[in-house]
Amino acid sequence: MIPPPLPQSLKTTPRLDRWVCFNADRTVTVFSGKVELGQGIETAIAQIAADELDVALERLSLVAGDTTRSPDEWYTAGSQSIEIGGASIRLACAEVRSLFLEAAARELEVDVAELRVRDGTIEIAGTDLRTSYWDLAPRLSLARDATGAAAVKTPAQHWLVGKSAPRRDLRSKITGAAYVHDLELPGMVFGRALRPPSYLAKLAAFDADAIRAMPGVVAVLVSGNFIGLCAEREEQAISALRAARAAASWVEEPTLPSATEVGDFLPALPSVRSLVYRHGEALVAEAARRFEASYSKPYIAHASIGPSCALARYDRGKLTIWSHTQGSHFLRGQIAEVMGAAAADVEVIHKDGPGCYGHNGADDVALDAALLARACGRPVLVQWTREDELAWSPYGSAMVVRVAASLDATDRIVDWKHEIWSHTHIRRPGWGEGINLLAAWHMDPPFPLPPAKDVPQPTGGADRNAIPLYDFPAQEIGYHFIADMPLRVSALRSLGAFANIFAIESFVDELAAATNTDAIEFRLRHLQDARAREVIETVAKAARWKTCEKGDGARGRGFGFARYKNRSAYCAVIAEIEVGAALRVTRVVAAVDAGRVVNPDGLTNQIEGGIVQAISWALKEQVLWDRERVLSRSWESYPILRFDEVPDVEVLILSRPGESALGVGECAAGPTAAAVANALFNAMGVRARNLPLTPDRIARAME
Repeated sequence: MIPPPLPQSLKTTPRLDRWVCFNADRTVTVFSGKVELGQGIETAIAQIAADELDVALERLSLVAGDTTRSPDEWYTAGSQSIEIGGASIRLACAEVRSLFLEAAARELEVDVAELRVRDGTIEIAGTDLRTSYWDLAPRLSLARDATGAAAVKTPAQHWLVGKSAPRRDLRSKITGAAYVHDLELPGMVFGRALRPPSYLAKLAAFDADAIRAMPGVVAVLVSGNFIGLCAEREEQAISALRAARAAASWVEEPTLPSATEVGDFLPALPSVRSLVYRHGEALVAEAARRFEASYSKPYIAHASIGPSCALARYDRGKLTIWSHTQGSHFLRGQIAEVMGAAAADVEVIHKDGPGCYGHNGADDVALDAALLARACGRPVLVQWTREDELAWSPYGSAMVVRVAASLDATDRIVDWKHEIWSHTHIRRPGWGEGINLLAAWHMDPPFPLPPAKDVPQPTGGADRNAIPLYDFPAQEIGYHFIADMPLRVSALRSLGAFANIFAIESFVDELAAATNTDAIEFRLRHLQDARAREVIETVAKAARWKTCEKGDGARGRGFGFARYKNRSAYCAVIAEIEVGAALRVTRVVAAVDAGRVVNPDGLTNQIEGGIVQAISWALKEQVLWDRERVLSRSWESYPILRFDEVPDVEVLILSRPGESALGVGECAAGPTAAAVANALFNAMGVRARNLPLTPDRIARAME
């Protein structure tokens, strides 16, 4: 039988010794390109590996995101850490186990079927004959490519996968040892970068010598519009940065849009339309009732609680960088190119940083640190300021979505049109052409800004989840791609799925209301996918949904659903809200089908976090600017959900051990936002279509 195709990670790095190593101290090291971002992936991958190898979880360590040791697994992104990374670990470990069992069978002169593995010891049941992975390792080379032919364990054979395991990353995070911010090397100095006040500002004058003369300052680097400095102590670096900001003068231009409501300017920007998807023939207009609506999502910041940070050491032409990047191998290539070095002379080692779920400032600050380490000849720890983080990190792209649909005489949707206006949703280092690092664009000579391109279907960028999972006979999806972006944008959790699901689920809710049909009943009428239906029915039962129940003018409930990327986890959400001086979400119930679940507690954490972040986006978050500068530079001008605003959250998991694992990290975002907006309509009869749902916007919608 021909084995199935290898997952992409194993295709890229097929050598088994790049995935598993048996150490002399009778421990196991597993290598992964998927890094810990707070999503619990370190624990889940360790569970998968230990289960397939039959070793104790405590005996196994994980090395992730180290360019000299770990496999190249693209980015830790797209909810693919378990779907692709976990599947690769599973197959690699199963094949390693099979090879060792075959070697043991030869040495013990028995059939493989007579052997069993217990915590790495290979034995014949009922006898004293045994060996182990560590006994055989010196004689069995793993310098061979994976074939994918080894049988992985069945669900009945799992003893770790499917059970909650304690998070392996928490102890070091609680003590601070995990974070790049807390690293220290001998002779290390502290660095800061002075950013221009606006995107196209040009440095007119700067007295670098005055900054060099300040106490503790060991180096000042000026290259074009890039200014960096190093000092012996962190408070000295902060003082020098403050003085440098006062000493620098810039020439600015009014290049940003005059409006900050994306619906007012985004569709008017130059764009190129492409047809994303078409199915069936549109109904003749006279034969049905036609409905239309427009929805929007603003530019959204990552707004990580901690600012981005990196440590770099430059020693005899070799550069080592510790970074919380989501793509170590890509970052290595980009920094090597900027520095004029060979990739082999650059090592990137992942260290934990603030959670982000997307392309924040981690890669940019890594280049800052690399440039300053080379300039001063000592290890440099560079930390961004809050202003840097909010004003200069890439934002999640703004979107406008216009939806139209026709209903027949039986109140069924018979055609559907969905038009998107947006930018690219990914400009990570290594994605596409050129250099995608901030300092590289500011240096003299500057690296050119790379041309924008988006993620193609079937996963999609701005058009992610634009194709409804519902059974509409005729569908047409169009994408108006805006190449020139007013603000810097890149990947943010769920990419375009957040706005598309918000639009689809809000509009379906509007159609249900227009036909006096219960919101959940209306969806089930248009949905054949059995797993989707079960998720919806499960959350409705758990939340005690009542058919056509109305709110009381201040309280209400709303529903939202999607299958992320139409190929990953299913998620259905019911949100309960209260409206007073502002809209407040009081309770959320979610049901999730992620196929085979590795760590139920970890999956629950992911959904809870996704719900909380989506509520923050839906109620509060938007980037503001004037004609010259981004104005959202502090928590006052960019508020996020507070701890006392977090609702009660209940998560139900529909476990399917016999199915493939489905990515879950981003599946709750869109359904949650739609559920909140639909709850507002249920409570007050107010349909707010433009995020965020601030008191002012709700008031305008009421008018």
